[in-house]
Amino acid sequence: MVGYTVALVVITVIASPCVYGKQLSDQQEIKVQRLLKRLNKPAHKSIKSEDGDIIDCVPITKQPAFDHPLLKNHTIQMRPSFVPEGGSTFTKKEAKAITQVWHKNGVCPDNTVPIRRTKKEDILRSKSIESFGKKRHKSFGKGTHQSNPGEGHEYAIMNSRKGNYYGTKFVINMWRPEVEVPNEFSLAQTWLASGDGYDTNTIEAGLQVCPVLYGDNNLRLFVYWTSDYYQSTGCYNTGCSGFVQTSKVITPGGSFAQVSQYDGAQYGLPMLIWKSSGNWWLMIGEEYVGYWPGNIFTSLGDRATTVQWGGEIVNQRTDGRHTNTDMGSGHFADEWYKKASYFRKLETVDGANTLREPQGLYPYASNGNCYNIKAGGTGSSYWGHHFFYGGPGRNANCR
Repeated sequence: MVGYTVALVVITVIASPCVYGKQLSDQQEIKVQRLLKRLNKPAHKSIKSEDGDIIDCVPITKQPAFDHPLLKNHTIQMRPSFVPEGGSTFTKKEAKAITQVWHKNGVCPDNTVPIRRTKKEDILRSKSIESFGKKRHKSFGKGTHQSNPGEGHEYAIMNSRKGNYYGTKFVINMWRPEVEVPNEFSLAQTWLASGDGYDTNTIEAGLQVCPVLYGDNNLRLFVYWTSDYYQSTGCYNTGCSGFVQTSKVITPGGSFAQVSQYDGAQYGLPMLIWKSSGNWWLMIGEEYVGYWPGNIFTSLGDRATTVQWGGEIVNQRTDGRHTNTDMGSGHFADEWYKKASYFRKLETVDGANTLREPQGLYPYASNGNCYNIKAGGTGSSYWGHHFFYGGPGRNANCR
């Protein structure tokens, strides 16, 4: 974007080199088994999903979140004390249209939560045992001029102006982008962030195709958090302790049965993140999925100062050329509805716990010849504040 000095909240680099078939030493094998034991809690019931996942129905009080030292005496908040009001509302029709694949083969009992079982091969695909499920950062952050995000990460993002934010609500168009090589990924998400430099705190949630993390190319829900700019805290889903699940229906890391088709059926996932009684809740449709406890953060224990929405890919430049990995639908924003991917009904939560249409949004595309973004302004009650984004990667103008 010419004329913009862009201050991205979070520019991160995931630990992604694959280590398929890696020969482990005895000490490494012990570490892997110890990690598997910590992540995979004893289950009341296990469900084998047709996508290859095993979903363990773990007692809600025994989930991995409570291994966090700050959550040892945590009292589970089963429901938020309030849901933000004002603005548009999610419809039951949208909420009921979306299911995760494992639902076809069973349901979890009451007082349990569904957790995707971590397998040995999942850990071996990460760069190291210690880096499993974590992001790695470079020296980019809030207040940094971004002309080159580095490490092959490319973005098409809508940014808020700096302010005080207590959540965000939106509908995200669901596509399954093609990822060219296993150690690349493509995602669409929101970021809520606060703090500066290595004190940056983030809450992140969205949809991703990430072969190195999951071992397939399915579209999956994810959550993430960090309280120290990805140095030693935070992880995807339940790869470490932190995010508290309360739903027995939706699991972070689970794949979705429905995805949009080019010039065909479109699916949108309604998402809401907001702060209630000190915790940051995640709602999918009308389902309370769980929350990030406020006390695992520093500055986000109070509020966020920026919100972002959009897409991100990794470009490994295999054979010295730009990747063919899709962002969103794999089509440029200019193609619009049913062809390009979108975020719609963008809203933020203010200090009075009221949903407001955001003001002063501005777009950023790190490589507009490969992936771009177009603001749609304020539309009908169906669209609200919205934008289209995405692209195919390598093309005549993107090499």
